[in-house]
Amino acid sequence: MKKSKFSKIKIQQVDPGQLSEKMLLVNLYLTQGLTLIIGLIILLFQKRNPFTLLQFPEQIHFLGWAFGLAGIMFLADLLISRLVPEDAMDDGGINELLFKSRPIWHIAVISIVVAICEELLFRGAIQHGLGPYWTSILFAVIHIRYLRHWIPTGWVFVSSYGLGYIYLQSGTLWAPIVCHFLIDFISGLVIRFRRES
Repeated sequence: MKKSKFSKIKIQQVDPGQLSEKMLLVNLYLTQGLTLIIGLIILLFQKRNPFTLLQFPEQIHFLGWAFGLAGIMFLADLLISRLVPEDAMDDGGINELLFKSRPIWHIAVISIVVAICEELLFRGAIQHGLGPYWTSILFAVIHIRYLRHWIPTGWVFVSSYGLGYIYLQSGTLWAPIVCHFLIDFISGLVIRFRRES
């Protein structure tokens, strides 16, 4: 019996230092594309229209939820960074490698792609079936690079729950999308300009 080539595949943890910026970007866009496809498939099984889900609301009250949660999260993050040692919040250097030399326009593109793809999957599709609590547990597990430390894992869970909450309160997926974008974009800018100075 012939052995499959799949038996030779080994999964191992990769040190960010081993990744080139190009390989990291390819992985990022591939995983976001996969996230979008999975979200669309789940919505198809739920018999829900993604275009309706992504329809931009006529009222802009959702921006209050988005900016409000983003502001709260930045203040909490600032407080945590003052109280907790930096190595306890370490993501393995992925965010620094991703943003440290990226042009501002590309940080914006990455942030909007991640926000739309992840929010469509997690808040738009999965939360519809599982609710915000279990969705947030899944969201924390998916962000595997944080699982080495309990503080960032808990922070990802709380952030996800907050995004689910503002989705329910605002009634539009654009509230968590805008909030997620703001968090990623501003964090990316902080990493880029902190390293530059």
